[in-house]
Amino acid sequence: QVQLVESGGGLVQAGDSLRLSCVASGRTLSGYAMGWFRQAPGKEREFVTTITWSGGVTNYADSVKGRFTISRDNANTVYLQMNSLKPEDTAVYFCVARLGGGGSSIEAAYKYWGQGTQVTVST
Repeated sequence: QVQLVESGGGLVQAGDSLRLSCVASGRTLSGYAMGWFRQAPGKEREFVTTITWSGGVTNYADSVKGRFTISRDNANTVYLQMNSLKPEDTAVYFCVARLGGGGSSIEAAYKYWGQGTQVTVST
């Protein structure tokens, strides 16, 4: 069984940066795409970004393009660098993983989910 553990969330001011980390355990995630979703208070969970298992292809939601960067250190560790944060980025951020090299923006495509880490951006 794969476990995903996120870290790095916190309270920051608008314009600040944060880096989230996600470490997987249970098996080596070679061949797994990984990514991030988020859920803001009172809203549905939404896609943020994904990266292929090789790290060669990334995709981003329009709302974060140019500000967020996903990267992969190895098969089991993924990061989300968030710059120029806005209050509307406030949400719980979830790390996800799916078997198959390609990423997906569809929530149901991901079998493995972390517990989430809270990011709060104040004005």
